[in-house]
This record gives sequence, C-alpha cells and structure tokens, in this order.
Amino acid sequence: MASTRTHVQVTVSKNGPYLVVGDIALAKQTVVADAEGGSENWKEGPAIDHPATYALCRCGASKTKPFCDGSHQKVGFDGTETASRQPYLHQAQAMNGPLHALTDVESLCAFARFCDPNGQVWNQVAETDDPQVRKAFLRQVNQCPSGRLVAWDRTTGEQVENALPVSIGLVEDPVEECSGPLWLRGGIPVIAADGFKYEVRNRVTLCRCGQSKNKPFCDGSHAAVHFKDD
Repeated sequence: MASTRTHVQVTVSKNGPYLVVGDIALAKQTVVADAEGGSENWKEGPAIDHPATYALCRCGASKTKPFCDGSHQKVGFDGTETASRQPYLHQAQAMNGPLHALTDVESLCAFARFCDPNGQVWNQVAETDDPQVRKAFLRQVNQCPSGRLVAWDRTTGEQVENALPVSIGLVEDPVEECSGPLWLRGGIPVIAADGFKYEVRNRVTLCRCGQSKNKPFCDGSHAAVHFKDD
C-alpha cells in the first residue's frame, strides 16, 4: 500500500466543498468495459490543471465542475456526514479461501462493478488456489475504487494492495452513461467537517453528485440519478 503523505489531505467543509491541500494530482479515470459490458480496466485522462490548494464540488450543482463555484449555498445543500466512523475491519464481512481471504464493506460500494466479471469475486475467493482464478481475483479486487473489497494473504495476514500514486480521479462510467465519484488514491487522509479523522485507506471514493446516503463516501447514487460532470 502507498505510504501516507502527511502534507496532503482532503477536508469536508460543512455543507460545502472538499478542500484539497498538498498539490494533489487530478485527472479523469474512466471505466473501460469488456465486450459484454463488464468493467475491465481503468483509463486515465490528461492531468487537470489546478492550484496547490483547491476546492472540489460535492453538491453536484457547480457550473465549474469538478471545482466548487459556490452553488452549494444557492441550492441549500445539506452535506451532513452520515457514514460510519468505525474502522474498515470493524464493519467488514470476511470470506476465507484456500490462499486468500476477502473482506467486504457493502456500504462503501461505488457501483464500479469490477467485482462482477469472471463469476464475481465472492465466488472466486474459494478458488484462489487456482493460479488463473487468483490472478483475476486480485486484479478485480484491487480495481474496486472505493476499497469496499480488500484481498488478504492468508499466510502473512497482510492486505494485498497495489501501490497507487497519491492522486484524485474523477470517475467516468460510459456503460452507465454517468459521472461517478471522486476517487482518492494512495492513502489520502480525509477529515470530517467536525475535525474527525477518517481511517486512512489506499482506495476511497467520495460523493460528488450530492445524493449519497453515506456522505462523505459514495454509495452509487450517481448512477441512479444519472449524474453528469459537464
């Protein structure tokens, strides 16, 4: 897992934007589908220019997306944070396979659907002694942007996490014809509006459509409302 950089963080402002400090790189991250429409890979777009400190819209109403333009005040955005503050493992359900285990916190699901191909990761975990299944399992779990799913090496007890650059992705989902969450990568600290420090994780998705019931985290609502980052 990428090491946390102490000089970067994202702070949730009360009923307002995400305040980003530390000159964190910003780019589109597009879900690439296979021939059957299943999520297969990520395609990174060009870097988006930004100052060292910037504010990202979380109400979904800004006319200058992904950046805040103050629209949260005009629309009376209620950004109350409702997500659990318990550590990931306190919320997770676990499944053991022969070589790897899988933990799952369903409330963090950002509906990117990398879990679905090849018979779904929940079924693959039972066959992780098969090299081909194991390869697909680890790849698909690590492509889950929200970190809902985490793979574990049963021998070492350690997470099996791809190293990710400290960066923020603007998720685009052509299959669902919508824009998705902010994808925080590489262990970026997230600070609540009241100063609470959420657990630092390698993969985190933050709501930017304003509709999540699990704020500040994404719950997949962008797909239901067909949110567009125009």
